[in-house]
Amino acid sequence: MFFATENLEKEQCLYLYRSMLKPRLIEEKMLILLRQGKISKWFSGIGQEAISVGVTAALQKHEYILPMHRNLGVFTTREIPLYRLFAQWQGKASGFTKGRDRSFHFGTQLYKIVGMISHLGPQFGVADGIALANKLRKQPLATAVFTGDGGTSEGDFHEALNIAAVWNLPVLFCVENNGYGLSTPIAEQFACKNLADKGVGYGMEAHIIDGNNIIDVFTQVSALAESIRKDPRPILLEFKTFRMRGHEEASGTKYVPEELMEIWAAKDPIQNFENHLIEKGILDQETISNEKKVIKKQINEHLDIAFREEPVGFDALHELEDVFAPYEQEIISPSESKEKLRFVDAVREGLYQSMQQHPDLVIMGQDVAEYGGVFKITEGFVEAFGKERVRNTPICESAIVSAAMGLSINKMKAVMEMQFADFVSTGFNPIVNYLAKSHYRWGEKADVVIRMPCGAGVGAGPFHSQTNEAWFTKTPGLKVIYPAFALDAKGLLTAAINDPNPVLFFEHKALYRSQYQQVPVDYFTLPIGKANLLQQGEDVSIITYGAGVHWALEIAEQLNVDADILDLRTLIPLDKEAIVQSVKKTGKAIILQEDSLFGGIASDVSSLLMEEAFMYLDAAVRRVGSLETPIPFAPALEAGYLPKKRFKKALEELLAY
Repeated sequence: MFFATENLEKEQCLYLYRSMLKPRLIEEKMLILLRQGKISKWFSGIGQEAISVGVTAALQKHEYILPMHRNLGVFTTREIPLYRLFAQWQGKASGFTKGRDRSFHFGTQLYKIVGMISHLGPQFGVADGIALANKLRKQPLATAVFTGDGGTSEGDFHEALNIAAVWNLPVLFCVENNGYGLSTPIAEQFACKNLADKGVGYGMEAHIIDGNNIIDVFTQVSALAESIRKDPRPILLEFKTFRMRGHEEASGTKYVPEELMEIWAAKDPIQNFENHLIEKGILDQETISNEKKVIKKQINEHLDIAFREEPVGFDALHELEDVFAPYEQEIISPSESKEKLRFVDAVREGLYQSMQQHPDLVIMGQDVAEYGGVFKITEGFVEAFGKERVRNTPICESAIVSAAMGLSINKMKAVMEMQFADFVSTGFNPIVNYLAKSHYRWGEKADVVIRMPCGAGVGAGPFHSQTNEAWFTKTPGLKVIYPAFALDAKGLLTAAINDPNPVLFFEHKALYRSQYQQVPVDYFTLPIGKANLLQQGEDVSIITYGAGVHWALEIAEQLNVDADILDLRTLIPLDKEAIVQSVKKTGKAIILQEDSLFGGIASDVSSLLMEEAFMYLDAAVRRVGSLETPIPFAPALEAGYLPKKRFKKALEELLAY
């Protein structure tokens, strides 16, 4: 193996050698501890150290790097204290996730590392968002993100590369082609000759690098990183290497032909570089022995610190407190000056004034720029705020959600418009597995609002009419807001954008141009997590939200019902106190939701009342929702699907009980 070290100083060569040796010796120790049962799992990067070390050494310390589970060299080259890594792998509190996640499933802003989640794909979109923030701030910084050959088959990979190419984002997409995705060889993963060939399809520069040659990795990545700092653009890098151990240790390597293992063993990045340095007189056996002693001593000392630390204990309150980023909402009172607005215009005003309020806020979504979005909510925003902050996106919901997370990681705010709430299914994974879990896992907020135009009553059929809030109320770490009135839409949207936690903001399409209200002209916020008691009565509590509020008001008036009508407004956090207080007063409760009945918010509210207000009930709690079918298109079918008529009948029955 040839190492072009003639342009490198002796100390640089020794630094790269030590930087590879350190993760190798740590890994050898971890394999012993794994057999002893002192750690639970290990993903080995033995034989691939040159990539992790070379890429990290080529980046500046304040540039973000997004590694995977075989990139120990990233963490050690960034000089993370070893005892913290060891504590992380043992589930101790001084690790990075307080025992809540294992291995490399963590990030740390202190070292500008953003770790992976088990769903590999979102990592690339997050890198896009980080790079976008750098570009918007005109900071000449590169971002590097890793995946393996297996990860390149995921849709998120293709979405993220396409976005980066279209937006000219300074990202190094580093693919470690190590021969196998767990046990599946590359011949069964993709048909192109090289993974770098995929770059052509995105109009992207691509290079193949010998991933076992530390000098090739370091020098080529250094040059490319410097290049994209000056001329922002993405580059796809395929590192040819091999995985010398199993996907994780329990997997083994029996599926790998023995002769292939022998070929790659001869290409060991550390042994070959060591031999080269000995030949050049830069290294000798005594120095090698001393280097190993120093590193092993450090490993043992830091292991001792980690082992001596007590195991984490369970504290339910502490666990619950860390689900959301701490935030004390500042309520900005509405002005006296008001104007009559449609629901859709109130959303627009809230978004527009938030863009004025937060210069670091970016709006992303399909057709949101010059076209103004399919509902024209962002019409005129480009003229006011520019295309950098109001960004049309390709049709790639998953990567845009991930990019929004990347913006948040890099200290910006993001609002993503999901063109229709139904389309969120193609962006579901990063919402429920990345945004929702980041603060609980490693203390990183997700300052992201996803706007969700939703709901039936407009004859749009099964794919444009769902009200799918229950997909998200089940997921700890997400806030879910669902206003029924124009004033609430504006005040809660501005509040959601201020909140550093991820918010799903549902906007009912049938209310967009049918619901009018006097709305304060100036910027204001409303409290998240507080229901609104629209009218007070003694006979029954009607608990609902969204379009259901208007059905309830209409039918209560028709029947001349003396009812509490409670508009939840926020589903997570839920105003449990207001719900229970109302039902304790009236003794009867009916819960109305537009979503199909089973598994919806009505079921949870009903259970809450059974647990906390059972002794006050004069009748069984009634739930009313839509039919257990997809939403049909034809007017008669849609009307029959929706619960409005059934609600009237159920309310009459409950009152008569």
